[in-house]
Order: sequence, then C-alpha cells, then structure tokens
Amino acid sequence: MQFSGIHHVSAMTASAERNYQFYTEVLGMRLVKKSVNQDSHHMYHLFYADEIGRPGTDLTFFEMLGIGRTYRGNNSISLTGLRVASDEAIDYWIKRFDQFSVSHEGISEQLGRKVIFFEDPEGQRLMLVSDQNNTGVEAGIPWDKSPVPVEYGITGLGPVRLTVPELARTKDILTRVMNFRHVASYPAYQAGQPDVEVYQTGEGGSGAEIHVEVRTDLPRERPGRGSVHHVAFRVKDRTELEAWADRINQEKLPNSGIVDRYYFEAFYFREPNGILYELSTDEPGFLVDEPEETLGERLALPPFIEHKRAEIESILKPLNSGK
Repeated sequence: MQFSGIHHVSAMTASAERNYQFYTEVLGMRLVKKSVNQDSHHMYHLFYADEIGRPGTDLTFFEMLGIGRTYRGNNSISLTGLRVASDEAIDYWIKRFDQFSVSHEGISEQLGRKVIFFEDPEGQRLMLVSDQNNTGVEAGIPWDKSPVPVEYGITGLGPVRLTVPELARTKDILTRVMNFRHVASYPAYQAGQPDVEVYQTGEGGSGAEIHVEVRTDLPRERPGRGSVHHVAFRVKDRTELEAWADRINQEKLPNSGIVDRYYFEAFYFREPNGILYELSTDEPGFLVDEPEETLGERLALPPFIEHKRAEIESILKPLNSGK
C-alpha cells in the first residue's frame, strides 16, 4: 500500500480575519471552504487550496481565539512547503514578499530545488519550493481570479518537515508501517545536528515528501498560533482507508477510528514521537455542497451540523469572503 502524496496540512490561527487576508490577498490561494471545526463548532475551519481544492493542495486553519504564541521545539510539524511551477516563480515571490513586508530568508537551494523560507504574520513556518526540476505527484492549478498571476501561483503542498528528538521511532513508522522510502539527506541548518532525512511515498516528488529533522538541543514544542496541528496523507477511497486503519490498529498506535468529515473520510493516529498524522480520502471533495464558481463564499456546514446553523452563525464573526 502506498499513499498518493500529502493530502492537507492543518494549522492554528488566532485570527481568521487576518489569516484570510494573508493567505488570499498576499499568497493568492483560494478559500475553497469556509466551515467550522466539526469537533468544536464555535471556531472557524478555513481551507485554502488551488482552484477547486484538489487533494494535495489544501492548507487549513482552525481559528482559536486568544491562543498564545508558539514556543518552538521538538515533537512538532515544523515547516510546511508550498509548490510553485518554476524558478521564475520563485524570483517573482521574492519581489512580492518584499512588497508586502513578508518575513523571508531569500532564495536558497534544497535538494536541487530553489526555495524560499518565509513566515506568515503569526510565525507560521513556510517554504516555497520550485517544481522546475521536480517530478512525481502532479501539482494543482492556481485559481485564475487570484491576485497572483496563474503562472506564478501556488500549485499545492510541498515537503513537510517534522522535528523530533531522535530519528529511530519516526523512521520506523514512516518506512515499516507507512511504506515511505528513504530517498535523500541534506545537512542540517544548525551546526552539530544530524542530517535531515528525506522520505517519499507514492509517485514521489515534492508533493509526497516528508523531511525529518533531528534536534538534540530543543525542548518539546508548546503549540500556539502559528503552529501545525497535523499532516494528512492521501488514500483513494473508503476501502483503502479501512485497509490502512487495520494496519495501524495492528501496530496498537493510538487512533481515532474512521471519522466522516463529509468532504473526506479520515483516520487519525499519533506516532511515538508525538506527531499527529491523518489519513484522508480523495473523495468526495469540496464540490459536494458548493458549485465551483462560489466555493468558499458562504459558511458551509456538513449535513450533520446544518441544524445548528443559526446558533453557529450567531457566534462566528463574519469574514469578508462572501455571505
């Protein structure tokens, strides 16, 4: 069994309004679904992606009002990659980041790809990565109504970095249980630390890649605004999800069982270094309850919480993203 790549990454924000402004107006991603946390209906769950929210293009945020800052450290998902089509796009983004005063580290290279490390206004750690020399999992298609020209737009999720205190336990789960394969390593950015190890799944490439950074010098991360909650991997359908659930249960890893999220079905489990993984189906997707033309404009609620709409809308502060 192999995953098709990364499905989505879910992070935390203290302000849905500021988050929406940055990811749509600065990064030019499309808000494809404006919903709520299905386990806590008083908070927004915002989904930014390509033109129709294809699996593998989706960066999501839970709004947690009043949440404190992140104290960065170990046992964390410490970086989210975002793909662009070319080296020319990377050059475009440097100018755009300077125009909008986005904190960044300039252009560098990682595994033969041009990259830019940058942060959102809450300290979310992000990386743009060029697909100029990339092969593997197909990218998405940027929305043609974005403020960013289509040829430079964000096409999907790139490599996701995990930071852990020791490699062996995470490597065991990735390779033996989840069937990732080790493909490369590169020097750590911090002197005296082990190389960063690179693992891929499915067709490989930047859209199917996990980087594992070992840090022996850090305490455990204390999450807050600007931290990542979980990373999800793509499975085709319910049948494949059930097969993976059986496999995870055989390992006796703590898990959620299969959960219906309406836009996909999910299975959550935690690996021994504390990283929360989700396995998510590609089906049915975000067009199940909204037409493509108006994705993300109204508050979308799955049928099993639609009866609470009036209560939910009375709690949430309206976003300037439609009705």
